[in-house]
Amino acid sequence: MANKLIVSLSPHVHGGDTVSKNMYGVLIALIPAFIVSIAVFGVGAFIVTLTSVAACIFFEWAITKYILKRDKTTILDGSAALTGVLLAFNLPSNFPIWMIIIGALVAIGVGKMTFGGLGCNVFNPALIGRVFLLISFPVAMTSWPQTGQYDLYTDAVTGATPLALMKSAMHGDATALQQLPDALSLFLGNNPGSLGEVSALALLIGLAYMLWKKIITWHIPVSIILTVFVFSGIMHLVNPETYAGPVVHILTGGLMLGAIFMATDYVTSPMSHKGMIIYGIGIGFLTVVIRLFGAYPEGMSFAILIMNAFTPLINTYFKPKKFGEAKTK
Repeated sequence: MANKLIVSLSPHVHGGDTVSKNMYGVLIALIPAFIVSIAVFGVGAFIVTLTSVAACIFFEWAITKYILKRDKTTILDGSAALTGVLLAFNLPSNFPIWMIIIGALVAIGVGKMTFGGLGCNVFNPALIGRVFLLISFPVAMTSWPQTGQYDLYTDAVTGATPLALMKSAMHGDATALQQLPDALSLFLGNNPGSLGEVSALALLIGLAYMLWKKIITWHIPVSIILTVFVFSGIMHLVNPETYAGPVVHILTGGLMLGAIFMATDYVTSPMSHKGMIIYGIGIGFLTVVIRLFGAYPEGMSFAILIMNAFTPLINTYFKPKKFGEAKTK
């Protein structure tokens, strides 16, 4: 009885996709952004990423073995490593190691394994860890090292990010927007920020790779970016001296990272294409609202987590067409 042959009802379809194949595909897509982070921030980027990945893998193994009491480990499917990379990409390059470990514990222990592990979590685990760290250690999470300090880690000189300058403009600083880097610098990546947000070009290369490999579809990233462009563009037209232009909003902060690599998480995003577009529009709108009117300069993480909570409702009303189902008129 150990080797039972289980036959299910037709249709029988084999797509060739596996969890590990998709997870490692996303990790490959993140390589350009990682290379840029090393080039911009030096050893700090490597330390933060290595610590986060190692901590996430360890906590998933330990929780699976000693708390959930499962014999089969999941640390080789790539999901824990991906959570570690995405968490690191949301952190400054001088973030203390002990705080990274706490963030990894919250990401894996609370954001993922508490719900039962991969496929059961309601919220993106890396963002759970990131938001926890932001609320618990706001000073460390908002101290951004200047670029070019390749041999420094905790003693790096910090500076204002483009998002911080945009927030200063909204608080009445008339010269803040004039200090923003030009669009080309934001696109290529030569400004303070978290590891994964400094180069839009590197992230777009990753997007192209995942679309080519059919790891994700265009619906979520494009709907988020277009929504941000429209709403931030409207605010810029209303008051260009206070609100930055839409291109700046798209190229700064974690918008590209979130739209391409975090909002597209299989487990926490809708299943249907219509649902994905609604989900993306919600994230884009909330991101602009939080950036312009909220307490934090960045709103991408909160917007994704909020829409993660709406995913089951979206799936209820926008279900994928069943195999063989005829089109309705």
